Amino acid sequence: MRTATFLCARLLVCSALLTSPAALLADAAKSPAVAAEASPIILIQNATIFTVSHGTIERGSILIKDGKIAEVGASVKAPKDAQVIDAGGQFVMPGIIDCHSHIAVDGSVNEGSISVSSIVNIADVLNPDDVDIYRDLAGGVTVANVLHGSANAIGGQTIVIKLRWGQPASKLPFEGALPGIKFALGENPKRSNFSRGTARYPATRMGVEETIRGAFTEARDYKVSWDLYNKRTSAGEKNLIPPRRDLRLEPLVEVLEGKRYVHSHCYREDEILMLLRVAKEFGFKVRTFQHVLEGYKVADEIAAAGAGASTFSDWWAYKVEAYDAIPYNAALMTRRGVLVSVNSDDAEEATHLNQEAAKSIKFGGLSHDEALKMVTLNPAIQLGIDKRVGTIETGKDADLVIYNHDPLSDYAVVQKTLIDGRVYFDRQRDIADRPVREKEKKALLEKQKKSEKKPETGDAGKKPGEKKPEEKKPEEKPKPPQADAVFGGAR
Repeated sequence: MRTATFLCARLLVCSALLTSPAALLADAAKSPAVAAEASPIILIQNATIFTVSHGTIERGSILIKDGKIAEVGASVKAPKDAQVIDAGGQFVMPGIIDCHSHIAVDGSVNEGSISVSSIVNIADVLNPDDVDIYRDLAGGVTVANVLHGSANAIGGQTIVIKLRWGQPASKLPFEGALPGIKFALGENPKRSNFSRGTARYPATRMGVEETIRGAFTEARDYKVSWDLYNKRTSAGEKNLIPPRRDLRLEPLVEVLEGKRYVHSHCYREDEILMLLRVAKEFGFKVRTFQHVLEGYKVADEIAAAGAGASTFSDWWAYKVEAYDAIPYNAALMTRRGVLVSVNSDDAEEATHLNQEAAKSIKFGGLSHDEALKMVTLNPAIQLGIDKRVGTIETGKDADLVIYNHDPLSDYAVVQKTLIDGRVYFDRQRDIADRPVREKEKKALLEKQKKSEKKPETGDAGKKPGEKKPEEKKPEEKPKPPQADAVFGGAR
């Protein structure tokens, strides 16, 4: 399914990422770019800049101050104290935003024991030591929407993070980004591929629909009870007993109030239309349909509902409900007015999302800018963070990627990735540090081998200088008497 044309560029990227996670983390933690309290003043100059929103600037420059883009244009002068990055012959674009990711999660991503698991939160299990953060940085990703799995009709709460490698988990969340919740439709929540264990409702697409409808019916009633209580207390009534808190329903009330986004795993057209009907019934919007491989069949309905679509470029036929997927899906939905992004759903796929976006130029005839938007501005809008990221504009976060070729080229390899004006991935530094990391890795492996050696037999508990005790020979069993001895030689 992956075309051979990407192999060379992908190997170049991945070769930088085979060192041990511990060594990489240690290097990141001691890096001045990460450890410094204030972001340095940086001028990127002589680059071809893809602003995404305001066209292309040839031989342009970007001035970064306090983690923000201070100035961008063809004639930007560097302050005296600025760190200058000469990007002559190179290309700069906004950092890639992955609208569907499962990286940086410590432990299982699925709480699959119940149909509605809205009580659990991915933010509670973020793992800053996950080496996939670094690997995705090397592929130009700066922001990821980290989702719960798809085992539930209504899954867990989601979170948007910045890939600040080397920082603690508390520093990963994207400040101010609206939280989300994961829904799932089709084979996964109805568990048609799970033969093990006890059967769990729902087991059909009808059941999935009613599970979601039932949960929002409860959430609506729960909201009414709290609204009434708050109204009465505001009016000055005393000694009122508040409604009993329900942690399962509170995130769904936030959905009804527009304070939490719905991101729904789906494939087939019928289930997409079903969720649109349920959302209309309860007055909330589906922010994104994830995967949405049959979205091209109902693109008009998705666009009319104001929902977004976050899809694959060309993954299909890996299960029955993905058989009708086509590589023209992203382009067809775009042409029908749907806001479309291309996502990874996979840590390795995220390392070349720029090339995944480029496939829609061939399959569907999208323009260069339209393809770039599918991994920058469009996912930023879908996640509600477009005022800060997604384009190269004055005042936005300095989340940038520098490539040696046009980002949509098969040969494009990331040279530097910046987040908040700090260099979190530098290819030259990575290559230069590999011998040191390899040496450290070998030393650690040798130390591990020595610690795993078992003591020789009989040495356990022996004091230094003490001679090894002589081994006693096992006593020989008495031989049976010979016939001559018993019978005196008589036969």
